[in-house]
Amino acid sequence: MKIFFTAEYDPREIGPLEEMGEVIIDGWAKGLPNLEEEEMKAKTADADIIITTFDEITRGVIENAKNLKLIACTRATPVNVDMAAAKERNIPVLYTPGRNSDATAELTIGLMLSIARKIPMAHGALKAGLYTSEPDFEKKTKDGLKADVFWGVGEDAPYSVFKGVELKNKTLAIIGYGSIGKRVGKIARAFGMELLIYDPYVGEIDVEEIGVRKALTLKQAMEEADFVTCHLKVTPDTTGCISREMLACMKPTAYFINASRSAVVDEEALIDALRNRTIAGAALDVYAKEPIVRNHPFLCELDNVVVTPHIAGASQEVLTNHTKMIVGEVRRFLNGEHLLYRYQ
Repeated sequence: MKIFFTAEYDPREIGPLEEMGEVIIDGWAKGLPNLEEEEMKAKTADADIIITTFDEITRGVIENAKNLKLIACTRATPVNVDMAAAKERNIPVLYTPGRNSDATAELTIGLMLSIARKIPMAHGALKAGLYTSEPDFEKKTKDGLKADVFWGVGEDAPYSVFKGVELKNKTLAIIGYGSIGKRVGKIARAFGMELLIYDPYVGEIDVEEIGVRKALTLKQAMEEADFVTCHLKVTPDTTGCISREMLACMKPTAYFINASRSAVVDEEALIDALRNRTIAGAALDVYAKEPIVRNHPFLCELDNVVVTPHIAGASQEVLTNHTKMIVGEVRRFLNGEHLLYRYQ
């Protein structure tokens, strides 16, 4: 059994896979770029199993791999696999749903805190030398007083410039209440936030409790929330659902968070909302074009947005999770058992 393996992985968890067959580590698994189609065809010609993350498993790759019996993709949606070609040969395709749910939920909360308390802005100012003192500066305490620790007062002092808002007692609208959305809600509740859930596929009885209620419409969620966070898959129904109209429903004091997919948001409308201060700010991990262009308004113009380079799922634990999931699935496949993470 030859297993061609290009996915990033946890080396502590791959041992059982090596007992199932000859594991050939290549590509991103070795820190190398994605393999081009011709490289993939040459290197998988006699492979029984292909395990990847981002390499494109095209029709050409699938048809050229005469012994291919299984394809595994360590992603929540294996968009880089030609599903029709795999189906024609009755080759199961595995995926790893939920592998990065905790990582994404935690980054979402981090983005919320960052924009609410202006943490990156304050950090950047200090790094740039603002609000700092000379090395020989020494503050003197007047007789009869105790030493005080502060950085100055006034509208130009950091205490004023970076004054933010707390999460406690704020309403968080969670748009999409799946694996990630539920985890975000659990953490947010620990901060003392009230939750407003919008998800047409979740009933009131499944979510409502003290401090948690369901919004009947997206418009209601956008209108009532102090923070809005998206956790949606891209479908015909969700594409562009956070529209100009929906953004206009938000409070001028509200913040928009997105660590899911940019396709659910009208990015130009969001830029206008931030530019015109019709919302207080945004914190984003995903963009209409990735990598984000260097002259994007998020980077060059707007001071009320926090941005990160699509790193919501970038944690060491994610590697552990999807390695365990795939290794377990390969074992079940070889034993003829029911597959838990079969995409098709």
